[in-house]
Amino acid sequence: MSTKQTKLAALAAASLFSLPTAAHADIPDPVQAMIDAALATGDEAKVRTVIDLARQTNPDDAAEIDAILASYEADLALAAEAKARAKEQEIRRAGLFDNWDGKGELGGFRATGNSSNSGVTASLSLRRTGIDWTHKLRARTDYQRNNGVTSREQYFAAYEPNFRLSERLFVYGLAQYERDRFQGFSARYAVSGGIGYKFIDEPDIQLSMKAGPAYRVTDFTSGESESRIAALLGLDFDWTISDRLKLTHDTNAVAETGGSAQLIVDGNNTSLNFVTGLNAKISDRVSARASYAIEYDSNPPPGAVQTDTLSRVTLIYDF
Repeated sequence: MSTKQTKLAALAAASLFSLPTAAHADIPDPVQAMIDAALATGDEAKVRTVIDLARQTNPDDAAEIDAILASYEADLALAAEAKARAKEQEIRRAGLFDNWDGKGELGGFRATGNSSNSGVTASLSLRRTGIDWTHKLRARTDYQRNNGVTSREQYFAAYEPNFRLSERLFVYGLAQYERDRFQGFSARYAVSGGIGYKFIDEPDIQLSMKAGPAYRVTDFTSGESESRIAALLGLDFDWTISDRLKLTHDTNAVAETGGSAQLIVDGNNTSLNFVTGLNAKISDRVSARASYAIEYDSNPPPGAVQTDTLSRVTLIYDF
């Protein structure tokens, strides 16, 4: 079913309850006309308000008015069901490159830690939501160059597929790449898979956690390389404070062991990426964002410090 067909199906279903209801003999004509006019608008809030007022001002006709409301609610349910079926068919028939949405982000940063400077930051995130599967692609770069010398160069990319087991329980996979010469590694790869749970899943607030084993390979700038078994813990929190203000918080911790996944507490190296941001909506597609990130490595290469911080101010475009 094409997008156009889906819209036509939804409109056809919606027309079920947009037509005036047949007149009820016991309801006064002016009251019936007012109810019919409200039904014709297709505005659910207006219909419910008018029917409620009609019931209050005509208590003797409450049974007939309630029958109109019941018929209207049945039509609403049929229309919602038809729309849901059409949407599901659209998702099932979608191609690999369909049904993606995303965000592009561009702005500036201020870094402290292994480098102390300001520069340009850019990122891209894509998301495809299906019936049971959700695919996420993320990429970010922070870069600065002064007088021909690069003083900040950090790259990050990740792909994460999620499969929904129930309304709250899901399993995830993760493939991740990082590069930060100022933290002492030219490349760091991580793969992980595990289970996650949505503790809060409301329209204005969401909280989920995930955890699972991981395997990480690090190529240091010194030319050395090491690979280790690890464990990954992730936290994702979003709170829509108002229509134009949203608080986000993401934590990803990877604890490496000396080769045994059971010895996480006594692990060789723990990495923590901690990001908190505040989004302010400027228009339907554009938002301003201020965020603060802490990047921690418990056992950095010689000459590098354990903790970097990064403050970013950016503009986000939704597409």
